[in-house]
Amino acid sequence: MLKFSSWRRPPHETLTLTSPILSIFRLLTQSPPLPDHIHDPPFSLTSNPKDNKKKKKKKKKENGESKKGQTFPFKSDLPFDFRYSYSEANPSVHPIGFREPPRFSPFGPARLDRKWTGTAAPAEEVVDPAVVSEQRKAVLGEPLSEDEIAELVERYRHSDCSRQINLGKGGVTHNMLDDIHNHWKRAEAVRIKCLGVPTLDMENVCFHLEDKCGGKIIYRNINIILLYRGRNYDPKNRPVVPLMLWKPYAPIYPKLVKPVADGLTFEETKEMRNRGLNLPPVMKLTKNGVYVNVVERVREAFRSEEVVRLDCTHVGSSDCKRIGVKLRDLVPCVPILFKDEQIILWKGKNGEEHDSQH
Repeated sequence: MLKFSSWRRPPHETLTLTSPILSIFRLLTQSPPLPDHIHDPPFSLTSNPKDNKKKKKKKKKENGESKKGQTFPFKSDLPFDFRYSYSEANPSVHPIGFREPPRFSPFGPARLDRKWTGTAAPAEEVVDPAVVSEQRKAVLGEPLSEDEIAELVERYRHSDCSRQINLGKGGVTHNMLDDIHNHWKRAEAVRIKCLGVPTLDMENVCFHLEDKCGGKIIYRNINIILLYRGRNYDPKNRPVVPLMLWKPYAPIYPKLVKPVADGLTFEETKEMRNRGLNLPPVMKLTKNGVYVNVVERVREAFRSEEVVRLDCTHVGSSDCKRIGVKLRDLVPCVPILFKDEQIILWKGKNGEEHDSQH
C-alpha cells in the first residue's frame, strides 16, 4: 500500500515558501515617509502628542510673561469720561432703561479703575482744563509751515494710503483712539475716511478727534480728514487707552416720534404725515453714504415747504432713526413719521417763527 504521508511537506519547507510573501506584504503596508509639501491639511498626518505638550508649555510661558507686564486694573490719566461713541452719544439725554445690567462693564471685570454706569465710565479725578490745554500745546509744538502741511497732505491724502482708519456709523469710538495712536507710532499723520450717519455733522467729528486724541486736523475735504500727531509726540509716552472687549448694548431712550406732535392736534398730525408721504423726496440717501450736504438741502426745502420727505430705502431702520435725531438738532425740525424707510420732517412752530422774522 502506498503511504500518503510521504506527500506531506516538512515544516521547514513551508516556512521558506511563506516568508517571501510576508516580506512583500510588509513592504506594501508600510509606505515610505512622504515629503512635507505633499501633505495637504485635510490629509496631514497626526501630530505627535509630545509636540503638542511642548507647544502648550510655550504658550503658557508666553501668556505668563505677557501677564507679568500687565497690571490690573488699568489706570488711565485721560481727562474725559469713557464712552463707546463720543460723537454719536449725547450726555445730556438720559436713558430710561438698560438692555443689560450696568454692572457688566465692556472693559471686562476688574480691568479698569473706573465704574461703568451703563453709558459711560466717568473720570474719578477732576483735571484742570488749562493744564490739559498746555500739555497738548507742548505735544503739538510750533505750528507747521505751509510747505510742511502741503508735504504731509500729498503723502497721506490719497486713497491708497496705508495709514487709514474708516469711521462708520459708530462715529468716533473709544477703541478708535487706540488705533490712531498705533498709527502715530510710525506715521506723522493718519487718514480718516468718514461714512454714514456721522457725516451729517463733520464739525462734531473733527472736534472729538482733536479733543480725545490731542492731535490737529491739517486737511479736510468733504469726508476725508488728516489728523496730525504733533512735532513733539513721543510714542513711548503715549496715553493709556484701555480697550473695550465688546460693544455694549445701546440703552433705551424715550421715543423719538410722539403720537401727537407738539403744537398740533391729532388730526393735524395725521394730515401732515399723509401729506409728507405723498410729496416727492428732497433727497435719496444710500447706505453708508456721505451726507455732508443733507442739512443744507433740508433747510432750503423748508423755505418753501412745511413738510419734507427723505427717501432712505436700503439704509436701514436704525440708521433712519439716527439720521432723524441728527436732523432734529441740526436743522432744527420735528420728525413726525418713520415708515418704510421714509423720514417725514415737519418744520415746527419755531421754524415758522424764524422764517417770519427773516
